[in-house]
Amino acid sequence: ACEGVPERELGGELLRGAILNGIERANAAVKALGLGAGTTLAIVAIDEDRTMRTFHVGDSTVVVVGQRGRVKLQTVSHSPVGYAVEAGLIDDEDALHHPDLHLISNMVGSERMRIEVGARLSMSARDTLLIASDGIFDNLYMHEVVEQIRRGPLEHAAAALIGQVNARMQGRADEDLPSKADDMTFILYRQRPKRRRKPKAPAPPTPPVKADNGG
Repeated sequence: ACEGVPERELGGELLRGAILNGIERANAAVKALGLGAGTTLAIVAIDEDRTMRTFHVGDSTVVVVGQRGRVKLQTVSHSPVGYAVEAGLIDDEDALHHPDLHLISNMVGSERMRIEVGARLSMSARDTLLIASDGIFDNLYMHEVVEQIRRGPLEHAAAALIGQVNARMQGRADEDLPSKADDMTFILYRQRPKRRRKPKAPAPPTPPVKADNGG
């Protein structure tokens, strides 16, 4: 599950508490089902001053990409493979072919669920935010994702991602490329440039006042 939240609605600290409490309640609700079910969760709160903060459980991923393709943020998947990549034991490309790619070590619905809260990050104009389930990142290399989303209309980027991921999931690609059938859920958001305030037009000159003393 993935969700974007405008932080201005509640205020920074109040919203942070609401998000954490909401995740805890979701965890309790899933456990109460008694089915052994579990899910992943990724949330992004964006403040009025264009700072953002991530909250995530599991291997759904949050990425922020600049217009020129620089990855400014990528959350670490709560999984053995995700931790191995973060530790530098394997690279991103090897990770997508790893036999344990399907395993996760943290999820909503677990007695040991933990919530990772990211540091605040200032978003620049035209930065693109992607919140996505593992169906995206288990089938595309990061450089492929970046190239699709960094510029151009978001509608086109979304359609391109769907098409490329579906092709990989169905094996309509080179056998050396990653291919893993899974769910595909994502949200794209782009930071708009700040609106420039138009300078106020100068006040019209005061018309001259004629004085007539009757002389």
